[in-house]
Amino acid sequence: MGGKSAKPKIPSYEPYQCCPAKVARGTKLAKATKVSPVIKEKDRVHGNVKGRFSKTETSALKPINKLTPKESKKMATSSPIKSTSSPTTEVKQSHSKAKRGFFGSEILSIEKYRRFLNLNNIQSDLNSYLTIGNLLDEAEVLDWMVKQKTDESIEEIDRETLMKYIDTKEFLAVIFYKEEDPESPRVLRHVELIDDEAAEYGIKIVRMKDRLMAKKYGYRNPPGITYFRKGKSTNYDGDIDDEEEILDWLTDPNNMELTDHIERINKKMFHKIRQSTDYLAVFFYSTDCKQCSRVLAEIEHIDDEADSAGIKFVKIDDKELAKHYGVFALPGILFFKLTSKEPVIFAGDLYDEEQILQWLMTQKDPSGEAIEVLDGEELLNLIRESESLAVYFWNRTLCDMCQAKMHRKQTRHKEHRINEHETTEDVDDLDNCEQCTGILEELENIDDDCDRHGITFIKTQDHKVAEDYGVTDFPVLVYFENQIPNVFEGDLAVEEEVLQWLITQKTEDRIELITRVMLEAFVEETQYLAVYFYKQNCHICDEILEGLERVDDECDVFGIHLVKIQDPQLAKRYSIKTFPALVYFRNGNPLLFEGDLQNEESVLEWLIDDENRELADEIESVNERMLERLLDESPFLAVFFYDEDCAECDEIMEALEKIDGEADLFGIDFVKISSTETAEKYNIMNVPSLVYFRKRTPLIYDGDLTQEDKILQWLTSQDVFEIKNEIEEVNKKMLDKLLDENEFLAVFFYEYNNTESEKVHEKLETIDGETDNLDITFVKMADPRYARKWGVTKLPAIVYFRKRFPSIYRGDLHKENEVLEWLRKNRYRQPELNIYMYILIATTVVFAMYTGFLLSCFRSEPSTTTPHPKQA
Repeated sequence: MGGKSAKPKIPSYEPYQCCPAKVARGTKLAKATKVSPVIKEKDRVHGNVKGRFSKTETSALKPINKLTPKESKKMATSSPIKSTSSPTTEVKQSHSKAKRGFFGSEILSIEKYRRFLNLNNIQSDLNSYLTIGNLLDEAEVLDWMVKQKTDESIEEIDRETLMKYIDTKEFLAVIFYKEEDPESPRVLRHVELIDDEAAEYGIKIVRMKDRLMAKKYGYRNPPGITYFRKGKSTNYDGDIDDEEEILDWLTDPNNMELTDHIERINKKMFHKIRQSTDYLAVFFYSTDCKQCSRVLAEIEHIDDEADSAGIKFVKIDDKELAKHYGVFALPGILFFKLTSKEPVIFAGDLYDEEQILQWLMTQKDPSGEAIEVLDGEELLNLIRESESLAVYFWNRTLCDMCQAKMHRKQTRHKEHRINEHETTEDVDDLDNCEQCTGILEELENIDDDCDRHGITFIKTQDHKVAEDYGVTDFPVLVYFENQIPNVFEGDLAVEEEVLQWLITQKTEDRIELITRVMLEAFVEETQYLAVYFYKQNCHICDEILEGLERVDDECDVFGIHLVKIQDPQLAKRYSIKTFPALVYFRNGNPLLFEGDLQNEESVLEWLIDDENRELADEIESVNERMLERLLDESPFLAVFFYDEDCAECDEIMEALEKIDGEADLFGIDFVKISSTETAEKYNIMNVPSLVYFRKRTPLIYDGDLTQEDKILQWLTSQDVFEIKNEIEEVNKKMLDKLLDENEFLAVFFYEYNNTESEKVHEKLETIDGETDNLDITFVKMADPRYARKWGVTKLPAIVYFRKRFPSIYRGDLHKENEVLEWLRKNRYRQPELNIYMYILIATTVVFAMYTGFLLSCFRSEPSTTTPHPKQA
């Protein structure tokens, strides 16, 4: 079969006929309709077959390649098939001549295919295949035949199915026909040409031969087409033989529209509506999204208002199409203009239907809203009072494009000596600067979006105000948040980029871009200021900036304001030779970071390091979050609570500044805070007040705050310093003070992050109360170098001082009871003396004895007195 040559069984030769049959109605290629299987063999042979419809019909034949009506018409018109033979003769010719190919190879005959598929009326679809297929490829022919056998035609339904489809199908087209009408197969063939394309629009096409149902929907004499949309019906009154007209009628947005609901469409319908609708609002949703159904219920309320305003509102469940237009999180609303290529995405509250409706109206006619104009003192007051303010500075006389335009006008004036009227006209053209006015038109579109996000948007040509903030290049957009400016670096002509930047500035804490004038003001007004110097088009600069953005919030916790600037000339002032660089200003004093800027964690540690933050002769100002951190880290913290409007606070501050350095020597951190809320949190009702926190335990000073000596004495006194049932941490300064003030003192010398020291410390904490009863002050100190001064070579260790004379414990430190007993014995006995002290005492005794001996040896004998003779 198909491999070897074979002699034809009929000896006579007939020319090979490429196209043995003529396609009926050469303008269209239709599917073969189903016919009744009960046909006499005689009729089948002679081709006298009357098509009758039945529920037990077999599948009809279709072309192997699916063609649209227009493509079919074009192919049929360009390739007409001429034949004058009868249908019976045509089938015979096909049967006899299809057995041999061009090269004599045997192929499967048409009759063999006919018997394989058991079809009765294949003439029309067979001719269609002969037009577009290759009969020499038997595998292709067989595949086509199988496809035609398994492909379904328009579904036949009954009353029950019709009622079910009307309730469940959103778009349903029903062809009513008469079974006995010879015109019905022709009508059905035309509709079959468009059923697949209609399905792409979500339209289900079915057929029905029930005369009573046809009469119910207005067809007393079928055929006719009824279109159901959510149960509502309308009848087709056009040419029922024109399938293209039927398809256009079915997919017409006006016919598919339901006035009381937002229409659900698919991708195919969307593209058709998009091309024919001036203003289109599309709600993208998903069936598996819980939020989508709630949002849809809200926007259903504004469907009629949008429709009355000329805005068509539809909904679509298509995630891929949503991503194509930039909607990556559902639900979302997009607005399409017929004259605009790109849609606009709604960025407001999806649950606020009034806000959505107002947004739609604005998108349709943005000229109705204009950015407010402010100048002079009004502008400055708004900058001071607004939490979020966007100011568009533009000035046609200072705009670069306007200046270039003016230069060209002046040059042309000199060269051509134009008259005065023409000169005036040219100068007036400057008002329509393409750069300035074009950007203004773009920014007008996002004015309402800014309002919805709480951002006030204004425009000004007041170049004096701009100069106050160092703005010299126009046009420019500056965002102010609580008077802190930030300059926009992107393209002002891209409104979406501008809006996204403004929303980011509003919702996120980003590093502000400032000018030189802004920096000078910040340095004067900000206690802690970190300035990142960088260059444009620098890849490493951008990477480091992203890292600094991650620690910006942490810097705010410590009261450090982080900004960025692009000013190479200014960088030279601070000895910056390479970019990027970071300069840390503490009350105006600069400090250049010399570490790795790519390691943002090391940058943060450097910024918050106490040595870098310390300000000479000044008490550090903190906020509430910084105070909480200091209370966790510092065992001894003195906090001065004050009010900025307090008249006497300045005098007290000057007095406290004098003892700040002394307090640091005793290990006491001194800070100040101006916050009534924080004061109330610690039950401080009156300000100014000085509070001493020892392990977060507050103690309020009740003396005169202007007498700094008494305050220092109070802070370092043992009564204030001591914490019950806890061994206090001391430094060198505090230990020297305690040695002077206490006759009996025990010091536990230990090391940080040492397991042995931690275990011993836990044991010793249990006897701290007992040592207090013995009148022995017990403290601890983590200073190995200072411990060696007293003869301690191995840590941990305990040294007992009696009137500054040390005694080292030689026993087991893990046995706290033995330690306590040793302290008790030393408390009530003579101090334990080491060998050096014994030698010193012995030397002193020997020296005294030797001195006495020498004195006795060199003492002269008393002379005897001779009595006078007279006395005798």
